[in-house]
Formats: sequence, structure tokens, C-alpha cells
Amino acid sequence: MNICVFLSAADLDERYTAPARDFARLLGKAGHTLVWGGSDTGLMKVVADGVEEAGGRLVGVTVDFLAHKARPNADEMVVTKDLAERKALLLAKCDAIVVMVGGTGTLDEATEILELKKHAKHTKPVVLLNTAGFYDGLKTQLHRMEDEGFLPIPLTDLVLFADDGPTALAHLEENIAAR
Repeated sequence: MNICVFLSAADLDERYTAPARDFARLLGKAGHTLVWGGSDTGLMKVVADGVEEAGGRLVGVTVDFLAHKARPNADEMVVTKDLAERKALLLAKCDAIVVMVGGTGTLDEATEILELKKHAKHTKPVVLLNTAGFYDGLKTQLHRMEDEGFLPIPLTDLVLFADDGPTALAHLEENIAAR
């Protein structure tokens, strides 16, 4: 399975890098391909390293203004002209999506993916990997949106919040196998 992972390219604390490394190893061991933003820095590097070390493939999609940070030895690397093209290509190249910890870029990617799914522009499973409770606030907000009628579909049909990598991967594998 090609799994798109949206996440930070920043250097982060071990409370985020250790679970990310563990999840990456699970992906690689299971023979999955990482589809990611292509960066060879920060948490993106940690995840790419983990997938590669465990035998998985790496498919990067970077943007021209970040191409200098792209991983040089990825199995495939595409350079796009802008962030919108990058997001569209990441979605097109994957079977499932995992959103890990990140900043405003990751939040932008997550909300666009959820909006597209809400409007049935894709049916791919989406997991928010809630490492160290990072997305607790977003989870609360999305539940409020659901409770107050802002979401036309049940939140459980839109996204799964997973507290750990094994739960996230099991959900994705079960969802893809059921198709």
C-alpha cells in the first residue's frame, strides 16, 4: 500500500521522534511505500529513514522552493511548482493518509484532505496520529463541528484518531483490505 504521511520537517523532541520512528519501521516492515513531502530534514527524515531501514520504498513529492532539502536517494522524487500541486500529487499517489505532528503546513494538508473527503473527492482512509495528545484540540473542535451540524457525514467516516502507530496501521490495512 502507498501511504501518504503529512508531517513536520522540523527537528523535534524525542516524544515525537521515537513514535514516528516506530511507525515508520512498521510501514517498512509491512512492505508499504512511504509517500511524503520528500524532505531529508527533521521528522520527515526520521520517518523516511525508518521506512527505508525496514525495507520500504520512498516516494517523495517536494516543491521547487524546497527542492534543496529533498532526500537525494529516494526511490522516486517529483518536484512540483507550488504547494497546491504538491498536495494534489501526494493524494493521487497514495492509497491512504496519515497525518502526524506538524505545524501550519501539516494542518493545511490535513484540513484539505478532510474537506476533499467530506465532499467525496476521495474515499481514502485518513488517520490523525495523535502522538502525545498533539491533536486533542483538533479532535475536540471536530467533535463540536459534528455535534453542531457542520459536518454532513459522521466524523468516524471522515477520520480516525489513533493514539499509536500499530492502531493507525491496522485501521489502514483493514480499510484497504475491505475495498
